[in-house]
Amino acid sequence: MALDQSFVGRTYPPTAPYEVGREKIREFAVAVGDENPAYTDPEAAKALGHTDVIAPPTFVFAITFGAAGQVVQDPQLGLDYSRVVHGDQKFAYSRPVRAGDRLTVTSTIDAIKSLAGNDILDIRGEVHDEAGEHVVTAWTKLVSRAAEGA
Repeated sequence: MALDQSFVGRTYPPTAPYEVGREKIREFAVAVGDENPAYTDPEAAKALGHTDVIAPPTFVFAITFGAAGQVVQDPQLGLDYSRVVHGDQKFAYSRPVRAGDRLTVTSTIDAIKSLAGNDILDIRGEVHDEAGEHVVTAWTKLVSRAAEGA
């Protein structure tokens, strides 16, 4: 079943604030094998002009993908999540994510396309800090594979 095209442009409410912790940043940096000291050592981060440790660029995916859950779980959209694969991801930063940030995400459906029986869903997540300042925009592309024989 094709996704409802009228959902393009729909924006979902902002998420509850996510507080970025030093330990979460460190765990993420270790998990992805990035040894940049700015991710684990506050003094190294300060030497680079930051107020505290900063997060690796893809750290924010966990926050924005969680926020996109509002979209994929919307029963009116008609997405069969059991058929979804992650197609693409990109980020545009205004500034790095820092330990101590309290971030909210507002998700918007940017596009819905059909290609070879598959539905392609583009979700944009706007991430702001508690002062309302833009931190990063994340774009997530999900592909809902066509049912066999469709």
